[in-house]
Amino acid sequence: MTTTIGLVGAGFIAGRHVDALTAIDGVIVAGVADPRTDRAEVLAARCGATPYARWEQLLDAEQLDALYVCVPPHAHGPVEEAAVDRGLPLFVEKPLGTDLAPAERLADRIDAAGLLTAVGYHWRYLDTLERARELLADRPARMVLGAWLDRAPRVDWWARQAGSGGQTVEQVTHLFDVARVLVGEVEGGWATGSRSPDGPGDILDVCTAALRFTSGAVGSFSNSCLLPRGLRIGVELVAPGLGLWLTEHQLVVTDADGERTIDRGADPFEVEDRAFVAAVRGEAHDVRTSYREALGTHRLAVAVATAAADGGTVRLSEAASPAGSAGAGADR
Repeated sequence: MTTTIGLVGAGFIAGRHVDALTAIDGVIVAGVADPRTDRAEVLAARCGATPYARWEQLLDAEQLDALYVCVPPHAHGPVEEAAVDRGLPLFVEKPLGTDLAPAERLADRIDAAGLLTAVGYHWRYLDTLERARELLADRPARMVLGAWLDRAPRVDWWARQAGSGGQTVEQVTHLFDVARVLVGEVEGGWATGSRSPDGPGDILDVCTAALRFTSGAVGSFSNSCLLPRGLRIGVELVAPGLGLWLTEHQLVVTDADGERTIDRGADPFEVEDRAFVAAVRGEAHDVRTSYREALGTHRLAVAVATAAADGGTVRLSEAASPAGSAGAGADR
C-alpha cells in the first residue's frame, strides 16, 4: 500500500520525521513546504520530494493521504485549519502553539470532523516509559522532579516569547506530558521565573514550578536555557521503595535490589511515525497522543508559563482528560 505524505516545515524535527517515514515500506514523502526555500530544497532532495515555498502550494499540487505539520510554535493554526477543511489526517509537532485559545478552537473542529490526528510527544513511544509505568502500577509515584537544563536552540524564533511561547511551552512540555502519563493530572500549583541580563531574547531563562496532582503526589519542574550544552533533561519519580530516573535515552531504576540502567530499545520517532502511518492505512491504532489528548498537556504548560511570568498560581482553565483515556482509544 502506498501512503503519500506532505510535510510543512523543513527544520531539524522535520528531518527526523523524513528519515523515519522514508524507512517505512510504501511511504512516499511527496512534497516539503517551507518559506525558507533553501531548506525546503535540501530536505526535499533527501527524500525525492518536490519543494514548495508555501504550504498552500503543497496542498493544491499534491494528492496527499496525510500531512505532517512541523512548524515553529507561532506558525501553528492556519495550516492545520486548512488540513481539517480538506479532511486530511494530521500529524502535528508539539507544542500546539504559543498560547491556548487557537488550539482549543482547533481541537473542537478536529473532533467535529472525526479526523485522525497525532501530536509529536515522542517520549510516549519510549519502551522505557512503558517499563516505568509497569513498575509504578502497584506503588504509585508520590513525587516527581522534572528538569530541563540546557542551552537555547540556535534558531531565531526560539528565544522570542511571541515565537516559541518560552522554554516551558516549547521544551518542558515533554516533561509535563510524561508526568501526566506516569503520575496523573495536575490540580494546581505555583510557578515563578526570571530573566538574566545575558539571557537569550525576551523569554524567561530560568523557571520553576511546584505542582500538586489529583492523586496527592507533588511535583517540582525547573528549567533553564542559560547553559552551553545540555546538563540534565528528564523526570525523576519517587514511590514507596522505588526511584526512577527517565530520560529520552534510558531508565535508571533504584529499588531493594540496587540500581540498574535500562537503555531504550528503539528510536521513539520511528515508533511514533510507524504508528501514525499504520493508523492512516487502517491497519492498527497505536497513536498515543491525539490532538485532544495533547491539548491537556498544552493547557498545563501554558498555565505554568503564565503563572511563572508574574510569580503566581497555576490555574488550569479546564480539567484535562486523564492521560490515556482521551480521544481515540489507543491514546496513552
